[in-house]
Amino acid sequence: MQTLLLTIVCLLFVAMLAVNIYFRAKVLRAYRLLVQGRVDFTPAQIFSTARVEDEIVPNYPGQEQPIRDFSRYLQLSIKMTTVLMALITAFGGILMWYRFE
Repeated sequence: MQTLLLTIVCLLFVAMLAVNIYFRAKVLRAYRLLVQGRVDFTPAQIFSTARVEDEIVPNYPGQEQPIRDFSRYLQLSIKMTTVLMALITAFGGILMWYRFE
């Protein structure tokens, strides 16, 4: 049982690392386009889909897709990393419980 739990924790860690690298590349690519287009926004705006559509997109009509991509990739990256961290913590806790049994 310990080997299985340790394998699961290791696989989840590798998955979190892969997701982080994948989304980091996507976010940086979208961010580079926004910097080139001189798009200005605040973190509060970029983390709210409604604020992106209402406040940022109308001000930069040529940059709609990079703005939406940046916001979506950033939010999705944070959500997926949070879920994977919770799973790693849960399986790590179970592993620790079995280890002392």
